[in-house]
Amino acid sequence: MPGSEELYPPAQYGWGWMLLAIGILILLVLGAWLLIVLTRPRRTLPVDDAAGHPPLIIDVLSQLRTEYMGRIQQIENEYRESRLSARQANLELSRVVRTFVNEYSGLEAPVLALDDLVARGVHPALIDAMGRHYYPSIFRPGPAIDPIAGAEAARTVVRAWH
Repeated sequence: MPGSEELYPPAQYGWGWMLLAIGILILLVLGAWLLIVLTRPRRTLPVDDAAGHPPLIIDVLSQLRTEYMGRIQQIENEYRESRLSARQANLELSRVVRTFVNEYSGLEAPVLALDDLVARGVHPALIDAMGRHYYPSIFRPGPAIDPIAGAEAARTVVRAWH
């Protein structure tokens, strides 16, 4: 009957749909909680040495210098034993010196060009080593500069860096 005045009650949803909606909400809350728990910074406990004192910054810096002096000596030894060419030795010395400067001071020396280092006013020992030993050996055609002199320049950078 087209003109019927009879009203129909609203459609009822089954309990399954309500449980599904509640389950999705619970999963969202659990996911947010896991995200917060798994991405927050970890608490670290201070590591003390055997005497019960935290390591001094001076000790850490001297250990860093000692480590890099050893790396420089290793590169020099490999060059003397003909395991590295002069060009490869200078390339490795450049990498080691730049990494030392990065670890010691936080300056991003491994990714900066010589002009960028000059513009930042870094220690003259680094500029001298890069300009006189490493850059000419790595980028200029012809024979590389003696890596023994480059190793001594690297040692000067490590000793002189502030």
